[in-house]
Amino acid sequence: MMKVLLSGNEAIARGAYEAGVRVAAAYPGTPSTEILENIVQYKDIYAEWSPNEKVALEVALGAAIGGGRALACMKHVGVNVAADPLFTASYTGVRGGLVIITADDPEMHSSQNEQDNRNYAKFAKVPMLEPSDSQEAKDFIKLAFELSERFDTPVFVRSTTRISHAKSIVELAEPEKREAPKELQHQFEKFVMLPRNARVRHPIVEQRMHKLAEFADLFDRNELILHDTDIGIIASGTSYQYARESFPTKSFLKLAMVHPLPARKIREFSARVKKLYVFEELDPFFEDQIRAMGIAVTGKEVFPVCGEFSPLTAAAGINGTEKTLENPPLLEYLPPRPPNMCPGCPHRGIFHTLKTMKLFVSGDIGCYTLGALPPISAMDTCICMGASVSCAMGIDKALGENNLGKAVAVIGDSTFLHSGITGLLDIVYNQGACTVIILDNRITAMTGRQEHPGTGFTLMGKPAKQVNYEVLCRALGIDHIRKINPYDLAQVKSVIQEEVNRPEASVILSEAPCVLHRREFKPTNRPHAVDESACIGCRACLQIGCPALEWHNVGDKGKASIDQTLCTGCTVCAQICKKEAIREGK
Repeated sequence: MMKVLLSGNEAIARGAYEAGVRVAAAYPGTPSTEILENIVQYKDIYAEWSPNEKVALEVALGAAIGGGRALACMKHVGVNVAADPLFTASYTGVRGGLVIITADDPEMHSSQNEQDNRNYAKFAKVPMLEPSDSQEAKDFIKLAFELSERFDTPVFVRSTTRISHAKSIVELAEPEKREAPKELQHQFEKFVMLPRNARVRHPIVEQRMHKLAEFADLFDRNELILHDTDIGIIASGTSYQYARESFPTKSFLKLAMVHPLPARKIREFSARVKKLYVFEELDPFFEDQIRAMGIAVTGKEVFPVCGEFSPLTAAAGINGTEKTLENPPLLEYLPPRPPNMCPGCPHRGIFHTLKTMKLFVSGDIGCYTLGALPPISAMDTCICMGASVSCAMGIDKALGENNLGKAVAVIGDSTFLHSGITGLLDIVYNQGACTVIILDNRITAMTGRQEHPGTGFTLMGKPAKQVNYEVLCRALGIDHIRKINPYDLAQVKSVIQEEVNRPEASVILSEAPCVLHRREFKPTNRPHAVDESACIGCRACLQIGCPALEWHNVGDKGKASIDQTLCTGCTVCAQICKKEAIREGK
């Protein structure tokens, strides 16, 4: 068979294809996004971007109930959104296989928390596999579907950022030939979770977990690797690779099924080694369970509970040495490069205006979260998808009349469709006097410009009905809706000022496409330049944090300048400059 170089996400997509998956659903979120973007190349699989992770899991569960194999993909915090159907799906079981990808993010490279989703497998009472490279990422998808159908259960496959994005050699196989389900089955007791049926299903779940625990001890992917027995290390996923790199001659128990654990195999391994370590990122998930078996083990006493591991982490913990490199990484010598909005981003003028107005900004998850960082520094909260709207409601009710003219909620278009609609409905229903700014840049920008119900296209490239935000907000009961051009700073300030002082709910629609939008963005102005003779070096233009703006010395004074290869001609800096030193052209 052909061998290719694939990332973990690409390998998961390939595994779904080889396993005969019929339906795949997801909401984009780093580090999981590329799975669906690669699945869409396999025309036998129906693939969709769902409005949120809960819907994605429900779509996949429906497909599995219908008898087809189905995949739901999300980042770790997405499982929080999908938890409601997850826990009930554990009770119902499946007909066709159902696999859920959770892509965890140790070190929080692009996430608001660092949760360890192995805990979800234990909490929901479903099995979980964890690959340690791209080959296993592909193979474990096929294994997961076999387990799902054999044990009548959803199955988790856990990836982490390093597995998702690192590439390694993968041997491809021919896809399974699986025909579409021909009929539906009416199974009231199995799939209708009324209390009377759920009471019957719960003992079945417990029996299933007992059978899965027996299977885990026989599962040959839970591998004993015996060499020097002075030290034994239990690890899984990328942590196994790190520890093996640092201690290639030591003994390992490499766990592929991370829930339930292979108790007999762990006891056998612990009896063969003099000192036992558990090397696992984030929570002491294995460690606590192994200690509960009465087995002496060393874990979080020497390894950190926070952050991402490396081979150095294993060496430092086991050898008791400092976690240092002989040659410090190049990053220590490079100047800092903070995350920033793109040149010409339509969000920049909004946040600059909010800052100058000294408003409290209830923020959300997306590109615009960068508005919280210097030099813009114009966001005061960021909790989770959709929380900006609900938090604004809480602020309004806490302050009452004292809130008038002080606070505003800001949310992106994709995030609004994901989780913001119900918060806005709450504002209307419970009579909040909140102003919500929806930043409609026509795309799910932060994760790589994916489609959503407001873009007019599906993941598979088909034209689709496009959400009309004004009509939607009016249907929810919002009477005051204003549209603004985010590049017109005078209009932006005037409209925001009017609406935040309105003693009832209102919505402001900021309408301008992402500057990287492949279909919609069409610059209307030429790149701008600074007239050095007019520039007084006040640095006001630098406060918007545009990467196209630069600072250099001219004689005894500093002057601003513009990199015209980056400038999109958005005019925001020109509007800020009180000396009219920034103009179109050279």
